[in-house]
Amino acid sequence: MHDLTAFQRDLLIVVSGLDEPHGLAVKDELEDYYETEIHHGRLYPNLDTLVEKGLVDKGKRDRRTNVYTVTARGRRDLDARKTWEATYLEE
Repeated sequence: MHDLTAFQRDLLIVVSGLDEPHGLAVKDELEDYYETEIHHGRLYPNLDTLVEKGLVDKGKRDRRTNVYTVTARGRRDLDARKTWEATYLEE
């Protein structure tokens, strides 16, 4: 995860917390968090990057809708990141 942007890490976290979300569901969650509009031109290329890196799988819900799930590698990377952050942050 060291080579991901902060936005890509946030995407990975959101995908991991939802049950097979489609792109617009991910977009809505991020817009709530960032309190600003997330444009499709930013969202989908970054989701594709996570797919290319093997952190997220992209499937089809129907002919028009893709769904996203975190891969085993993505889960391991998220767990490692959480452990690393815990060494520096008080709970």
